[in-house]
Amino acid sequence: MLNRGEMPTRWDKEADVVVVGFGGAGASAAITAQDSGASVLIVEKAPKGEEGGNTRVAGQGYLNAEPRQDAIEYFNALCGPFTVAEDVVQAWADEIGQNNDWLTSIGGDPQEHQHPPEGIEFPQLPGSGSTHKFHEGPIVGYSNTWQLFERVVGEREIEVMYESPARELIQRNGSGEILGVRVDHGGDPVYVKANRAVILTCGGFENNQEMIRNYLPGLPYCYTSGSPYNEGDGVTMAMQAGADLWHMNNYAGPSMALKVPEYRTTFSMVALHFSKVLDGGMIVVGPDANRFADEKRKTSHGKVYESGRWGPLLTPCPMYMIFDHKMFVSGPLYDKDPKAGWNPLIDRYDWSDDNTAELARGWIKTGNTISELAKLIDLDASTLENTVSRWNKDSAAGTDTVFGRTMMLDPLAEAPFFALELSPSMLNTQGGPKRNGKAQVIRPDGSPLPRLYSAGELGSIYSFLYQGTGNIGECLAFGRISGRNASAEKPWD
Repeated sequence: MLNRGEMPTRWDKEADVVVVGFGGAGASAAITAQDSGASVLIVEKAPKGEEGGNTRVAGQGYLNAEPRQDAIEYFNALCGPFTVAEDVVQAWADEIGQNNDWLTSIGGDPQEHQHPPEGIEFPQLPGSGSTHKFHEGPIVGYSNTWQLFERVVGEREIEVMYESPARELIQRNGSGEILGVRVDHGGDPVYVKANRAVILTCGGFENNQEMIRNYLPGLPYCYTSGSPYNEGDGVTMAMQAGADLWHMNNYAGPSMALKVPEYRTTFSMVALHFSKVLDGGMIVVGPDANRFADEKRKTSHGKVYESGRWGPLLTPCPMYMIFDHKMFVSGPLYDKDPKAGWNPLIDRYDWSDDNTAELARGWIKTGNTISELAKLIDLDASTLENTVSRWNKDSAAGTDTVFGRTMMLDPLAEAPFFALELSPSMLNTQGGPKRNGKAQVIRPDGSPLPRLYSAGELGSIYSFLYQGTGNIGECLAFGRISGRNASAEKPWD
């Protein structure tokens, strides 16, 4: 490791523009920089086949918002009191409506979601009619939009160094000018010279538990349904270089999901999907053995409206989904064919059709009585019995008197009974190094760090409420902004 301000004795590789992270933002930045006449190198933490960041495993939608002024009005309303600088919003608005044209220019086939009004998460906010959700090709999901970016980068022969996490930005002593990046490759340091600029597009910190505890309110832990390689590397490097941070307390979550040690990311349970119904009784309880919310409540990427304000869904840890034998035998508890998520698309765990394999693994606990089950999961037995009894009375009457749930009102009646521990889950964080309208990473005093740019969810512009497809839309918009401006820098030699 170099001392601060120290230059390496040799450069192992070089390019005009070095892009850190090969996801949607990285691909957009790299393609645009190459189109602007720069040589480009992408360094990527994941092995080949697991690159793509959250873009690869998200729902594949991207935002193309217009008209421009309505898009600005909606974005500012989403920010609420957590305002974003006007130059950033203006730059985003100038680019976000060009996403379809750009996708077409690189060989894509933009298709609007069939029911776009259903995708407007906050229709009550001014300007919400600007929301237009698109995807690549005829089918939504299954990495289709990502595959276009991957193909174009390959066809253009833009070099990608896989299994090469960036660890340190190399700065000129005194000015703080970014000259390159130290990369770990095969256990050895590789010094990569950036003749013009470095662009950080390496995602958020959703798989870094220490950062989660430090920055996300009320979460002792949280696990991702997205890329396990997003560990906050860009946040750390940017901070070491002197960057300011923003939106560190904002994230697309939480939801409730299963996390087990054998797998890096979470499993989404069918019974907790807003729109899906299983037979049998089910509730979710917290560490005090009481229910704490409507288990079937629809959220807006983890945000709910309570007491006149929006805030994250309550997730007291640990949480347990309690259900009966009727639900256990009604079909797989895990959605085996979703369109998005790391487990179904990359790791591809084959959940058993009858849930018995997961019971044998210990992921699901069972007891002949509620009291016996409570003891297995270290909950107070009498409290859990009372919680289940109240639920059963409400279900018999057809009314949830505690939280007003209207779906899956079956009683927990058929023994044996089962418990599955749930954890807070999310797709991504929004925080990271603060950027300006030129996509330059800036210091606390507002001045740009010379030759350092960013795009994507690493320092996303979303400060509070989040509109679905907004992150990939932003990846493309600020990817292009950063690629153009980085390639326009004069070589520092």
